[in-house]
Amino acid sequence: MFISVSGVSKSYGRGSSYVKVLDDVELEVDQGEIIVVLGASGSGKSTLLNCIGGLDQPDEGRIEVAGKEITGRSRHDLAEYRRRNVGFIFQLYNLIPNLTVEENIQVCENLTDDPLQLDELLEMLGMKEHARKFPSQLSGGQQQRCAIARALIKRPQLLLCDEPTGALDSRTSVDVLELLTRVNTETGATLCIVTHNSEIATMGDTVIRLQDGRIIERQHNDTRTPVKEP
Repeated sequence: MFISVSGVSKSYGRGSSYVKVLDDVELEVDQGEIIVVLGASGSGKSTLLNCIGGLDQPDEGRIEVAGKEITGRSRHDLAEYRRRNVGFIFQLYNLIPNLTVEENIQVCENLTDDPLQLDELLEMLGMKEHARKFPSQLSGGQQQRCAIARALIKRPQLLLCDEPTGALDSRTSVDVLELLTRVNTETGATLCIVTHNSEIATMGDTVIRLQDGRIIERQHNDTRTPVKEP
């Protein structure tokens, strides 16, 4: 078992502003699996992703990744865990605007002892000709490909994707999802994708649906099928 989430709960605020975002969540993910977490805005899916990624800590419960518990660890330990094990892909790309594509990727390349070859990665993602462009000179899909390259340069065991197609049109969304599937196949990285788009469920090995912080549905796909453009 690569990811184990056991009895995880998380809340924010106090008194009238108190909100329980995660409520006794149980989840297991095998190594190399693609898991899709579905849910409406406010369902707790991004909080779950952040807890698995060590960006947030649950109030209760345990999270283990690759056999090591990450709950209750120090900030330094969590930073080291993220540096060595986790790649993040966000809806709004989070690229540094005054750095080129190449330089944005090198920010993460410099954090690892055994990075992928930058030129080969740019070639694989179809971004070689854009290496010296700034984010403002790229389309949304190209910016997301740059963000994927930045996450992959570290050879992460775990790739966490928070609404990775939320800012893209339908055709570009399909292209990015096909790319993520290829990344999973070619690198063996475990992918956790959170989204409100139920059409993405077909690409996952496992699909869970969150509502009000609780898992209300689990589904295992025997065969993945590509996401199709509507």
